Amino acid sequence: MKSQERAPIYEALHEFHKMRVVPFDVPGHKRGKGNPELAALLGERCVNMDVNSMKPLDNLCHPVSVIREAEQLAAEAFGAANAFFMVGGTTSAVQSMILTVVKRGEKIILPRNVHRSVMGAMVLCGAVPVYVNPDCNETLGIPLGMSVAAVEQAILANPDAKAVLVNNPTYYGICSDLRAITALAHRHGMYCIADEAHGTHFYFSDKLPVSAIEAGADMAAVSMHKSGGSLTQSSLLLTGPAIQEGYVRQIINLTQTTSASYLLLSSLDISRRNLALRGKETFEQVIRLAQYAREEINAIGGYYAYAKEICNGDSVYDFDVTKLSVNTLDIGLAGIEVYDLLRDEYGIQIEFGDLGNILAYISIGDRPRDIERLVSALSEVRRRFGTEKANLFSQEYMEPDVCVSPQEAFYAEKESLPIEQTEGRICSEFVMCYPPGIPILTPGERITKKILQYISYAKEKGCSMTGPEDTAITRLNVLIE
Repeated sequence: MKSQERAPIYEALHEFHKMRVVPFDVPGHKRGKGNPELAALLGERCVNMDVNSMKPLDNLCHPVSVIREAEQLAAEAFGAANAFFMVGGTTSAVQSMILTVVKRGEKIILPRNVHRSVMGAMVLCGAVPVYVNPDCNETLGIPLGMSVAAVEQAILANPDAKAVLVNNPTYYGICSDLRAITALAHRHGMYCIADEAHGTHFYFSDKLPVSAIEAGADMAAVSMHKSGGSLTQSSLLLTGPAIQEGYVRQIINLTQTTSASYLLLSSLDISRRNLALRGKETFEQVIRLAQYAREEINAIGGYYAYAKEICNGDSVYDFDVTKLSVNTLDIGLAGIEVYDLLRDEYGIQIEFGDLGNILAYISIGDRPRDIERLVSALSEVRRRFGTEKANLFSQEYMEPDVCVSPQEAFYAEKESLPIEQTEGRICSEFVMCYPPGIPILTPGERITKKILQYISYAKEKGCSMTGPEDTAITRLNVLIE
């Protein structure tokens, strides 16, 4: 057992700073002296720690000393066989995870409500998605998890699939029965991997859903910068004993930078230490804050801040009670409208708003007075801007019609058409609202009238639409027939 009180990368940076080494390497700002405005913005200590890989500080591409030790400490803290520090965000971790378990032409079973990074990995490696259509809560208008029976049906219909991917949890806090799905995948000789971008805290509380590694999953992409407290863009890729460490490192090095930021690496190191030493008590406080916020928001009337009461033992096997997910339709406003009002009228930035819901991210840096301000603002939004529910679009899951693989469609010959003329054609690009970054269309899917109506309504309500070549999303690229 290693001492979780250590922070090897941070300690090495501290010792290196005391050496007062004269830099004739990159970065070119030379500890901030070449860019005083940057130094003034970030502070002298920060720019002094923005250094290049070297023997005293190790190298992320081939760690043998302090980075290696820091990764071993992270693996121990998270209960994994191995941990890999990622400086390209959880997008990079998810893509490395998928590239590890599937190759060109091989199948992977997954829910359709996955993050764009998953579909990006399909384009990169040429794997073929087999979708398990999630159940949908009609009242909330949100996709749920995967039922065990639906996963089993997909496995039996595709016995040559190599892996099953599970969201743990979804953006809204919903968890599938991960233990059962993992056991099912393993019985059929498949890997089980988890997108755990929003589940870092699961590893440090017995009052939250089971973590992927504890459930027996083979790999998990964990977004430390979300609920773990590290700097934006820093993440972990965790693996179980069945995954070969050296091969994963090779896969990561295909796409990850050779100039890893020591600001990001040290933030992962320090945040791991903080969670290992104080995570349990910290997340108990987060749970209490989120529960208090839910009770106060539900007392306003019109809003519905949901939690474990929506659990059904299968497609909603468990719920992350730190997630403050709130349905807004009964006050006559789309979630994205409430999202915009909170920021523009009350100076409150929440995580996202979709057509029917908002998510306020409660984590280790929140305070009770911040919760009070949010609750007060939501009450004011209802009083000042609330209206009748009539004519609001009910968000629903749209089953995809997959015609060709994402990779084939993305690189195929294509033509650009006005979006209203694309019904029935096969899309060759992504269309999504970001956040949450779950694609409405991915390359290789047929464009339907319902999808076009959804895109039009989302644009009208102010959703931030991304993905297509045409940033105004008035045109789409489609395969040439």
